[in-house]
Amino acid sequence: MSKNENTNEKIQNEQVEETVENTEEIAEDIQEESELNKKYNELYDKYLRTLAEYDNFKKRTQKEKDELFSFAAADTVGKILPVIDNLERALSAGDENDPFVVGVKKVYEQCFEIFEKMGVEKIKAQGCEFDPNVHNAVMHVEDETLGANVVAEELMAGYKYKEKVIRYSMVKVAN
Repeated sequence: MSKNENTNEKIQNEQVEETVENTEEIAEDIQEESELNKKYNELYDKYLRTLAEYDNFKKRTQKEKDELFSFAAADTVGKILPVIDNLERALSAGDENDPFVVGVKKVYEQCFEIFEKMGVEKIKAQGCEFDPNVHNAVMHVEDETLGANVVAEELMAGYKYKEKVIRYSMVKVAN
């Protein structure tokens, strides 16, 4: 072999070795990038799950707060209802022109204005069909003028807070 060929072969061998080294470095870099991408994807997935869990936690907490407030408001209104019943009795016992009765009537009306703003409403009973979800039948009466299962008389008013029954209407039902 000539010196030139020898030198060319050496140069080629060096270039091959250099190319192999470069290829190995590139392969290592690619592997590191692949591992970094994998780690990034894992962390990003974990972040998204944590974000979703936090959002669910906020919604659940808000729902629990709303339910607690609703329960407390219904309980409070339920405790005030005997006072409303007594105001109704005072109104029915007195003379409409008596200043005391006029004052009681204003207090009674004011209570219902507050109830209306809160979402409390009286359950309709008299003349309506008996509904065991909102009425409590305590008496039955035979009345030809009313149809079957129609409320003949309301003995005590019932109330609802939003869709929750606070107190069932006590009624007399016609058969």
